[in-house]
Amino acid sequence: MKNIDEDIKKGSFRPVYLLYGEEDYLKKQYGKKLKQALSSEGDTMNTGIFEGKQINPEELIDLAETLPFFAEHRLILVENSGFFKSSCDKLADYMKQIAPAACFVFVEDEVDKRSKMYKAVKGAGRAVEFPRQKEDLLTRWILTRLKRENKKITQPVMQLFLETAGTDMENIDKELEKLFCYTLGRDVITEEDVKAVCVGQTDGRIFDMVNHIAEQRQKQALELYYDLLALKEPPMRILFLVARQFQNLLLAKELRSQGYDSRAISARLGIPEFAARKHLAQSGHFTPKQLKKAVSDCVQAEEDVKTGNMNDRMAVEVLIVRLSAGEP
Repeated sequence: MKNIDEDIKKGSFRPVYLLYGEEDYLKKQYGKKLKQALSSEGDTMNTGIFEGKQINPEELIDLAETLPFFAEHRLILVENSGFFKSSCDKLADYMKQIAPAACFVFVEDEVDKRSKMYKAVKGAGRAVEFPRQKEDLLTRWILTRLKRENKKITQPVMQLFLETAGTDMENIDKELEKLFCYTLGRDVITEEDVKAVCVGQTDGRIFDMVNHIAEQRQKQALELYYDLLALKEPPMRILFLVARQFQNLLLAKELRSQGYDSRAISARLGIPEFAARKHLAQSGHFTPKQLKKAVSDCVQAEEDVKTGNMNDRMAVEVLIVRLSAGEP
């Protein structure tokens, strides 16, 4: 990211940029930065924007070979092309000899670092990964946003906000805007404000569901499941998230027994440290045997759906009932 900022500051650009990774917010922000730096607002003549997996590589090459019209650069912005997962030899070869006035910006969700395209882009320009940000970086970013709006927040309320909004920066951005509007005229954001306007993410609801399962509160666990269905969450995605939660709880419990602290566990699980602490607390409600059984039950539920023994909605419902009944 610093390299891109430095390129923009100096006005010295590489012929190709690849922006990839899980953090969509940062990918969009840096894609926007490059677009603004490389082309004038409203300049559709020298800016080509392409999206999707049906893009013709030859069309991109022909455009790159066309001289810009009264402009220094010809920008070719390509989003979610799939070129970095499938073979695209012609475009990969072109990356070695891009026309001097052309600049490619690829914004991709999925990238195979072994692919010819990835290696070609990395050799010719910059390949920048945008992973999920860690808790300390998210906290600093949120505090910067709060300072800009002349707002203050205590550490416990910040923790509650992160637990509610999750680690996706785009969602955090939306939830902050709601808080700023809700607290208009006040300079302190309180716990009550967060609870009043911030919507918990799916992962948070899954965490709460597993809490209810642990304490055998079957009715509450099923209510959360029905809420997720009402929010148009597919049953198989809910099943995947429940299975992942139990797998993470099992791993967290095993790592703690081996002497790992919450920071090390967060790194192993790929989650913020505050989430690792919550996982450790939740795993205390289960024995290793119960967690292994829960993971096995999730696998069986998926198998029941795939073999047609049960429809997806019913399979997840039966799973929740079984797990929250405390069956051995």
